[in-house]
Amino acid sequence: MNNIILGNDWDAVLKEEFTKPYFVKLREFLEKEYAEQTIYPQMDDLWTAFKWTPFNDVKVVILGQDPYHGPGQAHGLSFSVQQGVKIPPSLRNMFKELVADIGCPVPGNGTLTGWAKQGVLMLNTVLTVQQGQAHSHRKQGWETFTDEVIRQLSERDEPIVFILWGRHAQDKKKLIDLSRHAVIESVHPSPLSASRGFLGSRPYSATNQILESWDENPIDWSTTDGVL
Repeated sequence: MNNIILGNDWDAVLKEEFTKPYFVKLREFLEKEYAEQTIYPQMDDLWTAFKWTPFNDVKVVILGQDPYHGPGQAHGLSFSVQQGVKIPPSLRNMFKELVADIGCPVPGNGTLTGWAKQGVLMLNTVLTVQQGQAHSHRKQGWETFTDEVIRQLSERDEPIVFILWGRHAQDKKKLIDLSRHAVIESVHPSPLSASRGFLGSRPYSATNQILESWDENPIDWSTTDGVL
């Protein structure tokens, strides 16, 4: 983790952040955790969201909490799982709402690289987690880092739709310039809360209506697996 290279315009945007004292401390924490514990996603997948969706290509941000903490699930995109992995409950609710909202077939797998490739930044507020221990990497510095990511996106001239599901995501709303960008928010798609306002919220069609009002191409939400 000593030389973080994302391979696109995020490198220039985040270069200074990677050298700040809090991030140096976070990096030391992660190096120890990866050496001694089972951490998700794998280190090679840690920056997937940034590599798939360059800074200037971001049209939509879907903000999650922390990665899935089961084996083989997380691969660096919020809510997404690797090919062939059983679809987790929150993502199942996202797909249920997707079908109800835009009338597409149920996606065949839970890998959301197709969304990322179209400009949807699939970001978590915390980017790593210990196996079987939800929220185990909270308050280690990731929140400061993702605050800066949101802040940088908010300062961009081109408008973005920010989709904030649940309290952790909605805490970032204060960092967004609402005169420039759009925010869609509801409860989290988790089974614990989905029936209290996520299901029926129609976030996918609402996002596309906003994008089209900005003369931007809508997202093809039915294309989840990266084959465009």
